[in-house]
Amino acid sequence: MTTHAFVDARVEVNSVDLSEWNTGVTLPIEFDELDDSAMGDTGRSRIAGVQDSNLSASWNQDFAASAVDATIYAALGTVVVVKVRPTSAAIAATNPEYVGSYLISKYSPFASSFGDLAKTDTEWPLSDPDGIDRDTSA
Repeated sequence: MTTHAFVDARVEVNSVDLSEWNTGVTLPIEFDELDDSAMGDTGRSRIAGVQDSNLSASWNQDFAASAVDATIYAALGTVVVVKVRPTSAAIAATNPEYVGSYLISKYSPFASSFGDLAKTDTEWPLSDPDGIDRDTSA
């Protein structure tokens, strides 16, 4: 079994690599649970409905051009492609890239207190009728 320390993830928002500011990312992939139980069943039966996701990320804030604030603020209110992979290495079977389109629906440029490191957290809903893709080809 190969284990992995999560220390070199690649996170790209709207074609901008924001990895150097990213301090954590959560990418849940889930499906609605549809109950298709019927008379005569002795237990619940379920099938998968539509896919959903709410991507969460934490960032060290930076207000420079092509950094966190400029990238996210420019995308605010739009749907953009977000790509995440375990390491910055090339896409491969052992380094898959997860790709989805997300609605940049909210953004808090300031989320720190006096004396703290300037940070911000984001959470965006999936807005992609094709769901999330998992790419393993370079």
